[in-house]
Amino acid sequence: MTNSPPLATTHQSNGTNKAMIDKARTSIKSDLESNRVEELDYLLTKLKPKILAYIDESNPHSSNYKPGSLGTYHEPQFLKKEILNGDDLQKPCSDEDLFEVLDKILDYSVNTWNPGFLDKLYASNNPIGVIGDIILSVLNTNSHVYTVSPVLSVIENYIGKKYAQLFFTQDQETCGGLTFSGGSWSNITSLQIARSLRYPDTKVKGNAGYKFAIYASNHCHYSVEKAAILLGLGSENVFKIPVNEDGTLIVEELRKTIERTKAEGYTPLYINATAGTTVYGSYDPFEQIARIAREHNIHFHIDGSWGGNVIFSAKYRDRLSGCHLADSITVNPHKMLGIPNTCSFLLLPHVSQFQTALSLQAPYLFHGRESGEENFDLADGTMGCGRRSDALKFYLAWLYYGFEGFEKRVNHAYEIMHYFVKRIRQDENFELVSDPQCLQVCFYYHPPGCKFDNTYVTRYVSRELHKLGKYLVDFSPNPGHDEQGEFFRVVFNSPILTDAVIDDLVRSIVEVGSHLQ
Repeated sequence: MTNSPPLATTHQSNGTNKAMIDKARTSIKSDLESNRVEELDYLLTKLKPKILAYIDESNPHSSNYKPGSLGTYHEPQFLKKEILNGDDLQKPCSDEDLFEVLDKILDYSVNTWNPGFLDKLYASNNPIGVIGDIILSVLNTNSHVYTVSPVLSVIENYIGKKYAQLFFTQDQETCGGLTFSGGSWSNITSLQIARSLRYPDTKVKGNAGYKFAIYASNHCHYSVEKAAILLGLGSENVFKIPVNEDGTLIVEELRKTIERTKAEGYTPLYINATAGTTVYGSYDPFEQIARIAREHNIHFHIDGSWGGNVIFSAKYRDRLSGCHLADSITVNPHKMLGIPNTCSFLLLPHVSQFQTALSLQAPYLFHGRESGEENFDLADGTMGCGRRSDALKFYLAWLYYGFEGFEKRVNHAYEIMHYFVKRIRQDENFELVSDPQCLQVCFYYHPPGCKFDNTYVTRYVSRELHKLGKYLVDFSPNPGHDEQGEFFRVVFNSPILTDAVIDDLVRSIVEVGSHLQ
């Protein structure tokens, strides 16, 4: 084995190097390639302290913590003027201009490393995640065929199988998974797989001769309807099933709807159940749904984009009871586990079904390999071609933290969520919408003496909290109860959340709400 060259950190970013790099960047005829190590070293050396300060200033436990480091809201026109003003992009900018722009990007962006980021179903990155992203950028390869991404392909197959084995306990040898660019595309692909497997003629003839029906709860993610549109099934062929007060699908209504649509000439194709709905965080009754799916030969999919990763917790994984009966499962490590965006898996009990359903003959690209039944040309199991190896980020995090590290993260998040629920139940001016099943809490706040409606109060308080740069929280209409107005939907997913942060959040909501009379 040949010796590796010295690391770039051995280069000093002195004036001589800077002058050489500036000359290379501004001269069309110069040999840019010969200076890549020096150039990268210079840029990383300049950028590293900025990134570390950005993260450190968002940590309440740090002596460098800056209140308001979450970031505040600015109108798009302001940002256009502040960041883009005067850029003609015709000539290389100066180093000073470049780092001024980078500073502004950090300053005006929402800092998800701040514990006050409670708005969406993801939170800050993990430190090892930053390393994973850097490695992927350095490799800059496409994980579509094995020849250009040998290591990444092996890793994705390996970690996809390990992940799938947590869910498909009865299909340990055959299960596996691939990554897709977000939960929506994992869900969309699952519907394509369902149609191709159960009705193979649709791959060449389309939907002609079929009037397919899709079934999902009223609280399902909108990607289910988009999948129906994209695959030419039509949104009217998505039948929404009523839910219980806790947001879970009513099984008997599902059965009735399937029987009714069959009598009307529909071909039942696909049932979407949810593990952690976007609004309430509800878990549908998977075992009961699976039985109905088997009775009618319907593909049973679980969208676990948000709540699927409770599989890592012995304390909370019972929420996924029956998941082993699914025909496909979407799970997003970039949500509950803090893997860098994006990282979404579609898991199957039989990984070979990716190719069965989606492969086409493309000998100019997929040359085939003598590797048994395992596919290493991963794009041959997708509807696309170019694909980033997001699986590497998940693999490195799992390697770094271990299963027990993920379990501690999930359990901590639940403990913080339960602490918040306990706090607001002590104040009669807070009103829970439903008992939380996942990590988001849906609630109303009624400031004493306030005559404004719920929607006005919710929007006002959330907006003012953001203006203070302390907390970014989301809100939502109450599905099926629009007359009650919008409520707060706060997500507790950051690993650095503490009781003290929760206490301050409650105080801040009350204080801001006191201005409404």
